Amino acid sequence: MDPRYVPKSVDVSNSDQQLTIVWKDGETSNFPLFGLRKNCPCVSCRGGHDKMGRFEPELFRVDPPRSYKIVKAQPIGNHALKITWDDGHDAGMYRWDLLREMGTYTESSLD
Repeated sequence: MDPRYVPKSVDVSNSDQQLTIVWKDGETSNFPLFGLRKNCPCVSCRGGHDKMGRFEPELFRVDPPRSYKIVKAQPIGNHALKITWDDGHDAGMYRWDLLREMGTYTESSLD
């Protein structure tokens, strides 16, 4: 398996409004929770099957109008992370390769 898409650790900090993934290749991706929630990859949030896998990078850089909390984050096999949000939404499975790509657009990953 390509180490760029294999998580070494996943850390949720609801108080800091951030999810951090350290990848097996040593890179780190930091995700503001607002941008992660608004970029949920499920078919309902994306607006159709043809839009799954797409995301809006600018949502990682906005001053969020509200905070989100992650209630639960669990790996799904070796391919994805399933997140349950405090608003009850839990349909999104964030593929590791998609998270790695998203991580290149997050403000804190660019620092």
